[in-house]
Amino acid sequence: MNTIDIKKKLIQQINLSSDKTLLKELYEYLNRENETQEIFELNEAQHHSIEKSRKEVKDGKFLTHQKANQEIEEWLNK
Repeated sequence: MNTIDIKKKLIQQINLSSDKTLLKELYEYLNRENETQEIFELNEAQHHSIEKSRKEVKDGKFLTHQKANQEIEEWLNK
């Protein structure tokens, strides 16, 4: 389920609810969540690391989850 679907379902549930306490708590939670949310700024080293990782993925230099688990199992069984 993507973000838009989740928002639509939340709006539907809010519209169906007549529980004032629940609606008030939900409102307060969302309001508090939106106020405290900070924008995380990456430094130059972090940007460089992300770009390096993207290039490695593009070049096929990565392990799938399955392959990584397989290698871990082989290492543990030595």
